[in-house]
Amino acid sequence: MREARYRPAIFACTAHGRLQRRGRNARLGPAGRGGIVKRFLETAHIHSYGALRNREIGPFGPGLNVVHGSNESGKSTVASFIGGVLFGWEEARGVRNTYRPPEGHRAGSLVFASEDGDQRPANRDVVSRGHNADGLHGNASIVADLDNATFKTMFHLTSDKLRSLHNTSEVTARLLTAGSGTGTSPAAAFVELEQQIAAHTSKAEDATLSVVRLGERLEAKRSEVSEALQAVEHLKQEDREREELAETRAASLASLNEHNTRIEELRIAQSHVQSLDARIAEMREQEATLEAERQELAKADHGNSAPTPIDPRLLTLDDTADRLLRDKIEELAAEKEKLLRAVDRAKENSATSSAAYEALLEVDESEAQRERSLRNRTSQVVISILLPLVFVAAGIPVFVHGRQIQSLSITALGIGMVVLAFFLAAGAIVALTRPNRGSEALTERRKDAQWVMLQDKKKLDANVAEHERFDRDMRSFFRERGLGDADGSVRQARSLLDDAREERTRRNERGQRSSAIDLRLSSLQESLSALEQDRRAQAVKAGLAPDVAPSDIEEDIRAHAMQRDALARACDEMNQRYGELNERLARARADRTLDELKLQYQQILCELRDRKHELVVLMLAKRMLEKSILAWESRSQPEVYAQASELLGLMTGGTWTGVATTPGGRIVATRNDGSALEARHLSLGTCQQLYLALRIAMLLQAENVGRAIPVIADDILVNFDDERRRSSARALALLAERRQVIVFTCHRATLNALLEAKPDATCLEL
Repeated sequence: MREARYRPAIFACTAHGRLQRRGRNARLGPAGRGGIVKRFLETAHIHSYGALRNREIGPFGPGLNVVHGSNESGKSTVASFIGGVLFGWEEARGVRNTYRPPEGHRAGSLVFASEDGDQRPANRDVVSRGHNADGLHGNASIVADLDNATFKTMFHLTSDKLRSLHNTSEVTARLLTAGSGTGTSPAAAFVELEQQIAAHTSKAEDATLSVVRLGERLEAKRSEVSEALQAVEHLKQEDREREELAETRAASLASLNEHNTRIEELRIAQSHVQSLDARIAEMREQEATLEAERQELAKADHGNSAPTPIDPRLLTLDDTADRLLRDKIEELAAEKEKLLRAVDRAKENSATSSAAYEALLEVDESEAQRERSLRNRTSQVVISILLPLVFVAAGIPVFVHGRQIQSLSITALGIGMVVLAFFLAAGAIVALTRPNRGSEALTERRKDAQWVMLQDKKKLDANVAEHERFDRDMRSFFRERGLGDADGSVRQARSLLDDAREERTRRNERGQRSSAIDLRLSSLQESLSALEQDRRAQAVKAGLAPDVAPSDIEEDIRAHAMQRDALARACDEMNQRYGELNERLARARADRTLDELKLQYQQILCELRDRKHELVVLMLAKRMLEKSILAWESRSQPEVYAQASELLGLMTGGTWTGVATTPGGRIVATRNDGSALEARHLSLGTCQQLYLALRIAMLLQAENVGRAIPVIADDILVNFDDERRRSSARALALLAERRQVIVFTCHRATLNALLEAKPDATCLEL
């Protein structure tokens, strides 16, 4: 059973002495390139996640997808939701947002479809997640070749993650070997071998079958065998000891009885003293309480003990003055109510007149009246045009004719006809511009309504002024009578009078209470004197000092008890030892422990030899797998850095043309002039472009790993200038030809750059 755990990993790397890779076409995915149907995320159904409830996001396409939305529209929530369904929800750590909804738990599902367009339900995979403890429901093979760390590093990209790529060689090896075509990923097999070797060499307490622990157990068992041999000799000595113990147990019984008698006497005296002390303390507390009450009463006599400060003038009122003041307040309250009603009536009249005036402003002439007015206007216009024209047409020829014949009368007639034409035209204009009688009547009604509204408003202002004057007079009256805290409120004034009357009543009661307290104090002092005499008598009777404290009695009892307990323990130990010796000697005659120890020693020795053999086999397998992975990396990783160099040149417009690693494992970028800089010395934008190029190159080289998992990019182009944003969009479009890519952005420029790079991209708006 133990060999079955590591043989598959050894076979995967030693069948041909090296790792095998399948051909590129077999890993591309779509039907027609290796016959494998590529699957992609089609829709995301969010039941409850963060601030989103019952939302469906999609449908997404198999290539490049752009999800555009404003801030707080839920882009990062959706991106986090996809990873949470596939690899588990984020647990709360520090101040990190885990998108846990205020009520309920996180839940949702993802629908994966095939790229060949088959819409049948049988060709769709639905995966869902509720609680993390329940795991992923559905076709778990979708994420079988990825772990959560690889997904977060390579498939879930954010602007912050593009600042670095820790353990680049390890990430590259784990990602590339996951698609090597072996039954088990070589990287995973290597981890399994290391775990098994660690289990064989572990020093942990629970690693009972490790070589180290077996060696310790063997040594311990050898010691147990040696101790068992020594125990046989020890039993002989214990037999002699048992005979000596029988003579020493009787001497301690008399001392025990004496100590018990004295302890009982002391406990009785202690009980009486404690009871009397408790009663004395209780009476002293009562005495202190009464003294405190008397002091409080004395303080209350010199000040105002009411919950709120009361004017001294109110405290000196007698019943008659209080009744007269209350009657006056009631008269003021009635007058104020009368003024308030007048103000309310004035407000109501003002509102009514204002409403009537506004209604008249909205009144318009009827349709028939407008038509009749229109006809009259038309007739007036025609007449006003024709008559002046007729007089002008007749007057001008008459005028001309009179001039020709030099007739003054005919000439004057022509001038008069022309002048009359002008007068007629002026009269027509005046008639046209004069409003009709209906409009005049409406205007007159509006003026009347406006006058009524103004009169009502004046009356309202007068009533309000009268109410304010009365309110000032009433406040002044309250201040003169010590009711200034009422702030003009009749209800508060009544409350202040009630408080003052209660305070006068309380002061009378305090005088009566003071006399009762003096009587109780005198009685308590007599009882205390009697109890103290009884206590001293009880202490002397028990042979103690008259003023002995209960703690001193307890200390005396403890001293006697310690001596008694020491004698009792000595007897118990002797009895126990005698019984143990008898039992041990009887058990030793039938004991076979030594024989069992010898058998167990041989079993552990055989187990240790087997585990050492297994450890040698595991070490050999690890060495062979290390060589195979190094050979794999020597072929695959140069392809990654070559691809990353091309992508970096594309993103930077040829400014940076090379990507490599230093012997220490640090990433180095090469400029087009041959100079090289480490990633930590680059600008933020160039550094992010470098790590984006590395990730895209890895994903292109390991295109068979996580085929159905989308590459999620959450606003990763925000720090790029316009030119490099467009170039990076083309790099993402290249990745989208092999994998599904979902870009979340709130920038319109990023959306345009992606659509320019891939016009057929799927666009969604949140």
